[in-house]
Amino acid sequence: MTVGARSGQDGPEDRADGARGESVTEDNSGDSTPAPGENPDTTDEDTGGRPQKPRSFWKELPLLIGIALILALLIKTFLVQAFSIPSESMMNTLKKGDRVLVDKLTPWFGSEPERGEVVVFHDPGGWLETAETPAPNALQKFLSFIGLMPSAEEKDLIKRVIAVGGDTVSCKEGGKVVLNGKELDETSYLYPGSMPCQDSFGPIKVPEGRIWVMGDNRQNSLDSRFHQELPGGGTVAQDQVVGRAVVVAWPVNRWSTLPVPATFDQPGLAAAAAPAALGLAGALPLVLWRRKKRTARHTAE
Repeated sequence: MTVGARSGQDGPEDRADGARGESVTEDNSGDSTPAPGENPDTTDEDTGGRPQKPRSFWKELPLLIGIALILALLIKTFLVQAFSIPSESMMNTLKKGDRVLVDKLTPWFGSEPERGEVVVFHDPGGWLETAETPAPNALQKFLSFIGLMPSAEEKDLIKRVIAVGGDTVSCKEGGKVVLNGKELDETSYLYPGSMPCQDSFGPIKVPEGRIWVMGDNRQNSLDSRFHQELPGGGTVAQDQVVGRAVVVAWPVNRWSTLPVPATFDQPGLAAAAAPAALGLAGALPLVLWRRKKRTARHTAE
């Protein structure tokens, strides 16, 4: 009865507060499930009491396209780039019209071309003077700029690295290529019926920071052998190398990786600098002994 009496005395005030309480309770602890088409992160004050509609797909499409283009450009610049094979100089490893993906990431971390790798490099100067490049249209230029299409304007070449800086390479007509005194067994990648070299060359000592390259279709490849009269003696500077071709990406039935042939892993192949290193190691104790002896003699005097 006491409770009822107090409720009756304070009824108008309680009802007013209760009305305000019901309003707060309904907003904060009521059913929080948003109505269809309603954005749960907006309030009636933000939208003027009207439920906010989701953004149209067509309004978001330009933003998505812009992000995709930026990502494609970054990938082309720093990760991988597509190149089209323009000739038959690398058959049957690569056929005319194949698309290869070139690794451009590892050179940023100091990686250098190694023996046996297939690499893409810029024209060192004079290699492609007579080569004609097709004139691409505006769309082709744009797609090649962002890396979605191989470049048709740039004069790039693709060959296999046979020797690197410090190596000595040679070949006698009808014989095998000799690298640092070791014969290379190139049957796994040479075009069937192709000789390692039809004309003799070398021995050639490859300067440091440069590479000696040759095509896998030796009788149809204007490679290092045919540019020895140019600066560099037919070798290519490492800073002209775009990157290593790692995958044949197109056409689908030609998909394959481009590993280093086993012949470049044979023991002693990289021993070109070994004699100099051994000579230095052997001379160092002798020099130290003579210096110690000379010092002892001056001290005695």
